[in-house]
Amino acid sequence: MRSEFLPFCKPSISDREIEAVTAVLRSGWITTGAENAGFEQDFSVRTGAPHAVALASATAGMHLALAALGIGPGDEVITPSLTWVSTANLIVLAGAKPVFVDVDRETLLVRPEAVAAAITGQTAAIVPVHYAGAPVDLDALRNIARQAGVPLIEDAAHALGTSCRGRRIGETGTTIFSFHPIKNITTGEGGMFCSDDEELALKIRRLRFHGLGVDAFDRQTQGRAPQAEVLEPGFKYNLTDLAAALGRVQLSRFDEFQQRREEIYWDYREKLAGIEELLPLRDPEYDHENARHLMIVRLDIDRAGLTRDDFMARLKERNIGTGLHFRATHLQKYYRERPGAGHDGRNGLPDTEWNSDRILSLPLFPDMRDEDVDDVIEAAKEVLSS
Repeated sequence: MRSEFLPFCKPSISDREIEAVTAVLRSGWITTGAENAGFEQDFSVRTGAPHAVALASATAGMHLALAALGIGPGDEVITPSLTWVSTANLIVLAGAKPVFVDVDRETLLVRPEAVAAAITGQTAAIVPVHYAGAPVDLDALRNIARQAGVPLIEDAAHALGTSCRGRRIGETGTTIFSFHPIKNITTGEGGMFCSDDEELALKIRRLRFHGLGVDAFDRQTQGRAPQAEVLEPGFKYNLTDLAAALGRVQLSRFDEFQQRREEIYWDYREKLAGIEELLPLRDPEYDHENARHLMIVRLDIDRAGLTRDDFMARLKERNIGTGLHFRATHLQKYYRERPGAGHDGRNGLPDTEWNSDRILSLPLFPDMRDEDVDDVIEAAKEVLSS
């Protein structure tokens, strides 16, 4: 058994990141400033996004998107239940209703036909999720959104480095990325709102900092114009330069991160082939590039003779960390007990619910060693044979 605990994720921080953050601390300007502007530009180059707005979190980006689009009471927003709870929470907090749709059992990507069937006269937006590094079928979903006359907001928290049919995620449409510490790059906490809609991007930029008519950082005056006026009520969701400096170095190392993630992923796939109780995800059949954000497996609980939660606990006893991405939102206490909160009871989303009971994330991060993968596989075999 391992002598040290292996977390399911750990950010790769080098001396370059530490030096960049230290330089900001010494500069006298540590909040939103030149590093933010540089990070937004760097991110646009990486993704091809025409407009990029750095934010305190991806959750902030979703909040601002819903606010900018005027989504509120009486509206419905279609989204999968198998995702982090923040999206549904924000929809509810806006006074709207999340309408949960099922995912494909093997890819965990939202099914376009399920989205199409959920469209009503109250549908105000569609929020699909690029899951674990794989893209949803954007062509089909954009066509559905276009026919319904509603915006498509892509949750790309898992999808920096992902592409679909030759186009990078973020290059077109409206997309929200996350830089939480478990993501493929990190700013500690942070996110990026990207869009090819200039007016929408400008509104997000305004809303992120109190609704002021100028940005928090004026590139000409190296500060905020004191005469700036509030054009509409806004929020406080700007990213600090400390975080942006970290993000810029992380982004410059992105290719090396991705190469290592790909190596670890395929090492896992080869070694998991001999463990019948653990079922990896299937990649979508359409042309795409997968960012390999998470190493997802599903536990065959009937064959294994134990629950997913027990399996995770027994791996932890052997110093192997795991993650859970995700327990279905509609099965969370609040949504179970709130009538009409997107879904009532079990059995309406069979593939979501089947995966929610079985899914777990194995360790996957760039600084992992080959021996770490071997330790995970060995521990899994021990648990399943005991």
